[in-house]
Amino acid sequence: MRVLIVEDEVELAETLAEGLRLDGFGVGVVHDGAAALQRLAESDFDVVLLDRDLPVLSGDAVCRTLVAQRHPARILMLTAAGAVGDRVRGLDLGADDYLAKPFAYVELLARIRALGRRRGDAAPDAVLERGGVRLDPVRRLAERDGRPVRLTRRELAVLEALLAADGGHLSPRRLLDLAWDDPREHGAATVRLAVHTLRKKLGHPWLIDNTPGLGYRIE
Repeated sequence: MRVLIVEDEVELAETLAEGLRLDGFGVGVVHDGAAALQRLAESDFDVVLLDRDLPVLSGDAVCRTLVAQRHPARILMLTAAGAVGDRVRGLDLGADDYLAKPFAYVELLARIRALGRRRGDAAPDAVLERGGVRLDPVRRLAERDGRPVRLTRRELAVLEALLAADGGHLSPRRLLDLAWDDPREHGAATVRLAVHTLRKKLGHPWLIDNTPGLGYRIE
């Protein structure tokens, strides 16, 4: 699952990003509302952690824009304004959930996972299987024909994207969007290297196919 943190308190944003990455999420970070809309137009995210009090463009304005665009990302508002009236106004803007600061990280984590499950038809923590490969995204455990395979966070993200595609091709750009925190900083060579190491760890026979013009898939 990919989460965009929109928070102008830099230290808080980086702390949240570090925690979410350790918990297996892909994470992007921006510090103002205008940058948030630009990033969401360029990359896919499942959940947006949106502070209400933002520079350049307020969190309320970002929320209204995303709702008007029918953007598929779920919106979790984070704010120091935690009174009942504030929560009601935030939800009336179209936010999917609302959490007042200060908050417990474990509660934030639970709310993110709940919103991720609401975005798609299947729960994001469902075990994925194909071609003898089994992946538990929550526990971050991968197996090939019952043999445990130790993977890095990036390799797990690439494998999850390929398994979720259910045999469909993913272009290098699409894989970057799904498995890298900031896909704008990387290119096709980065994807080739990640897929190469993932192939080697999964072992023979090779499972990941690369079709020129179409991209990568697990057959």
